[in-house]
Amino acid sequence: MLHSGFLLRKYAPLSVRAFTQTSGCFSGHNKWSKIKQRKGVEDAKKSKAYGKAAQEIITATKIGGSSRPEENSVLAAAIRRAKEAGVPKENIENAIARAERTKGHGQVLTFEAMMNASTGFIIECRSDNINRTVGKLREILHHHGARPAPVKFLFQQRGYVKVQIEDDMENLLDRLINECPIDFAEWCDEASEQRGVELVCRMADLSKVTKLVEEYAPSSPLCEILASEVNWAPLENHDASEEERTRVESFVEDLQENDDIERVFTTLEPNHLIIEC
Repeated sequence: MLHSGFLLRKYAPLSVRAFTQTSGCFSGHNKWSKIKQRKGVEDAKKSKAYGKAAQEIITATKIGGSSRPEENSVLAAAIRRAKEAGVPKENIENAIARAERTKGHGQVLTFEAMMNASTGFIIECRSDNINRTVGKLREILHHHGARPAPVKFLFQQRGYVKVQIEDDMENLLDRLINECPIDFAEWCDEASEQRGVELVCRMADLSKVTKLVEEYAPSSPLCEILASEVNWAPLENHDASEEERTRVESFVEDLQENDDIERVFTTLEPNHLIIEC
């Protein structure tokens, strides 16, 4: 405001015309501010999408046992989804390289934490320097108002397989049910128009279930394994306000940016599948 007033006194008398010119200048400035604000929102969404894709690639590389997509079907699916989301090739390669640097090295650690007095977290790490990992984790916990706490009783650890498949889903399920106990639920992604089934099983049966799906896939052109892992799922669904969910999301993002932290599970994740152990 002071700068604009200085220009008016120096170059134009205080008149209706001068006032109109100044108003026009501010109008243009406001328009540019809105453009920058809109671009900032779009960039933030893009950054979040890229980060999520990178995390999926890192997890698939570590769990699938290979950084070569032709040898790791879960990684191949993660890379394909990243490309469809517009993730640059360099980002994809960096994610695979990051997973390779830490895969199989260091000690596996699992931490439990609580936030918002009711949201539980299980944080899986791999570290070659436990003091560094614990120190950094405590720093992140403190920054977000979280604290160490026993929360495993809020979760179930199980085998999980996510499969993309079309009309022959029932045939696949019949084959699986005859081989081992599973629970399942259909899923549908309206944006990509893809659908399939989520499968949960006992941890000991995960390799068997994954192999059965891989053996079935050649007979079904659209059948593809999108995820195959042991994970933690909440035993009950928990309600939370939008503010609490935003805080949790920010906390998880900070955790995932740490190279020592491999996976994070929370009680706010929806879960409708429980396997009898």
